[in-house]
Amino acid sequence: MSADDRLEIADLFARLANLLDECRHDDAGDVYHPDVVARSPRGEMHGLEEVIAFLKRSQVEGLRTQHVHGDVLVDLDGDHAKATANQLVHFFRDGEPPHQSSGLRVSCTAARTPAGWRFDAMTVALAWTREQ
Repeated sequence: MSADDRLEIADLFARLANLLDECRHDDAGDVYHPDVVARSPRGEMHGLEEVIAFLKRSQVEGLRTQHVHGDVLVDLDGDHAKATANQLVHFFRDGEPPHQSSGLRVSCTAARTPAGWRFDAMTVALAWTREQ
């Protein structure tokens, strides 16, 4: 159980936030395992291709997001890990303050792959939403 492994897994959350905010959906394989199972209040996806298709369908023209993760906890067990984080998502249009914010709880498992650690399961639970 290395501190480097913990940092790499925690880094997955930051890389996920960046690819979501930058709408780089085709780069989802940089954070997700090819066989990922992802669950959210908006549905359940099996496999990387379903996740990418879902992200592309969910994109709204002119709407931007800012994802922020905190309170990241990682529990390592060899080549597998459990990780949790709190996530804040702000929805806005360029040059305008957020018109909506949401707080979520993210629970994941991760697996070590030849390309590095990847989330192989993720559950996103909505805690609250505020219209502004």
